[in-house]
Amino acid sequence: MTLHHLFYPRGVTLVGSVAEGKVGFELLRQMLRGGYRDVFVVNPKAQGALGVPGYASIGAIPAPVDLAVICSPATTVAGVLEECGAAGVKAAVVISSGFSEMGNRAGEAEIKAIAARHGIRLVGPNCAGIINTAHRLCPTMETLPPPGHVSLISQSGALAGIVLGWAARDGLGIAKFVSYGNRADVNEVDLLEYLADDDETRVIGVYIETVSDGRRFMAATAKCTARKPLIVIKAGRGQSGQRATLSHTGSLAGSDAVYDAALRQCGAIRVESAEELFDLCRGFVGLPQGVRGRRVAIVTNSGGPSILAADRAEAVGLDVAEPGPEIRAKLATFLPPHAALKNPIDLTVEGTERGYREALLALLAEAEDKAKVEAEAKLNLSLNLSLNLNLNLSFDALLAINIAPPYLDSVPLARGICDAAAATGKPVVASFLPEAVTADAVAYLHAHGVLNFPTPERAVAVLARMAAYTEARNWKLEARSSSASSNQLPASSFQQPATSFQLPVLEPDAMAWLRDNGIATPPFRFATTADEAVAGCAEIGFPVVMKVVSPDILHKSERGGVIVGIGDEAAARAAFETIRQRAAGADFRGVIIYPLVRGAQEVLVGLSRDPQFGPVIAFGLGGIYTEVLRDVALRVAPVDRAEADAMIRSLRAYPILAGARGQRPCDLDALAELLVRVSELPFRYPEIAEVDLNPVFAGPKGAVAGDVRVIIR
Repeated sequence: MTLHHLFYPRGVTLVGSVAEGKVGFELLRQMLRGGYRDVFVVNPKAQGALGVPGYASIGAIPAPVDLAVICSPATTVAGVLEECGAAGVKAAVVISSGFSEMGNRAGEAEIKAIAARHGIRLVGPNCAGIINTAHRLCPTMETLPPPGHVSLISQSGALAGIVLGWAARDGLGIAKFVSYGNRADVNEVDLLEYLADDDETRVIGVYIETVSDGRRFMAATAKCTARKPLIVIKAGRGQSGQRATLSHTGSLAGSDAVYDAALRQCGAIRVESAEELFDLCRGFVGLPQGVRGRRVAIVTNSGGPSILAADRAEAVGLDVAEPGPEIRAKLATFLPPHAALKNPIDLTVEGTERGYREALLALLAEAEDKAKVEAEAKLNLSLNLSLNLNLNLSFDALLAINIAPPYLDSVPLARGICDAAAATGKPVVASFLPEAVTADAVAYLHAHGVLNFPTPERAVAVLARMAAYTEARNWKLEARSSSASSNQLPASSFQQPATSFQLPVLEPDAMAWLRDNGIATPPFRFATTADEAVAGCAEIGFPVVMKVVSPDILHKSERGGVIVGIGDEAAARAAFETIRQRAAGADFRGVIIYPLVRGAQEVLVGLSRDPQFGPVIAFGLGGIYTEVLRDVALRVAPVDRAEADAMIRSLRAYPILAGARGQRPCDLDALAELLVRVSELPFRYPEIAEVDLNPVFAGPKGAVAGDVRVIIR
């Protein structure tokens, strides 16, 4: 069912008391303040307010009504919704609390069922309302923002209220806002699907605590990010945050690491604070050309703040490169002799309108022969030479800092910055401080389309996140264009192999199963007696590795059930007897024998199931890299080849796999293919709960599973 009537109703009825001091009175005042006029009040006393007539029932309203805003007590909401259904109301926003957040799940289930029976789309209960500035509709208690192109979705009305307050203060235009509270009906998926197609929305900001359906959420997120930036705060990272989420929403918090992976897979930008979400929304709206590279120049009139900004810029991945000799020579023609020209460009307190304007123009001008510059850059990189001293590259973005003494007028400096930004068309942001001294200059910047940030550090953080967004988007488009597979393949797209397995899944059976599913394994033999073990070792070829096979022994090494480097038949017979004795008391089935693998990098690949997102695949290096550094990449399965490549490259230890310091690189193509095939297993075999391949031996040619453990649901 569409959400059109929620955002564009022909008429709105406010149900509840509108006596002064009541929530209904404030909601009515907000709607009138926002400019909406087709509003009617309903309550048992037929009491109106603020010039709006009151009626005793919705059916008595002499005009079409599509939306009901309900703020009556929780015990009355079910009856109100029945009345809405009889009157043909299409949507309802239930501000009233007292439902699942207070343990009243039965009451919430009742109003959900009533709304569904009458075809009413229901927002809430326990929410802070909605806004649609294009329709002058604002039934909410939150601050009214100016109209614009950012839409906000939030489970928390209070969190959204903070962002809306900042938007009103700093002039960030809002298109739509929804606080959806307990999401008895309308949830984050419905809203994302709607906003993806909404022409008035160019950027979406989301605050979520949980999602109702992980896979549908991913599909809706991917639909949004294919068309516009999506910035997400996911609350509940730690144990205490998850407990708070549980008590606030009455639903399961879920695994934060999996949320992180799902958001990254779908192209969303995850942030950690309302401040960061607000800054990025401003960035994407205020810099519609985007940030296409990481080279940033800083022009300032004060040393200390610019040094802090440069430190922060490098920490978040920007390149605060020194200008090339031609740019420095040009700067020297109009800047004072004592100005610093190495980036940050410090004009000192004597910085002028012309100084800012001309410095920005020089730094942002395109290189005269871009192909020549890029060729020289590649040459210097191959020779391991410094680029900063030899190239005349222009910069991708610029931060202008002005720390103003109270006796100087900052408006001329703002004018110079705005002139240069308009002339180059490249991203220019500013940080004018302190606020009390630079208010007029900040107003000038705002009027001429240059973003001003409260601190230089926040400004460079936005440039860095926007540059990373551009890189990720370009890489994903490039990778997808060369990959025929889809990131979210349905289970029906996989054919069931002929072989199957049953509990318990022993290692020889599991290895054969991997092989049948296109996952490379080393040659192996299963032996139940010492004579079979000797023969198996000889067939594999010494030296070999022998491991215990028992459904009772999951961690073989801890039980002494792994013997490495067996070099002859006598050692093979002795190894079998040793393992058999160490397995005393367990259900000993025999041993499995592999060739001894040398010169390969050990990695791990794992599958598990998340309660909200389903099958999840993990990849990382073995040993201390996993246990100590926690350097593991997660994705929601299945993954295609492009996403598998991204998993591998996202590891901090990726240089080891790629062949750091002259080491032989691993076969990354084989690793990516293995990840793809493993990620498909739970869709071929729905009974799988976990699969653990540890280690996987990644060599210069190929990657094979060296051990496997399968757990069935």
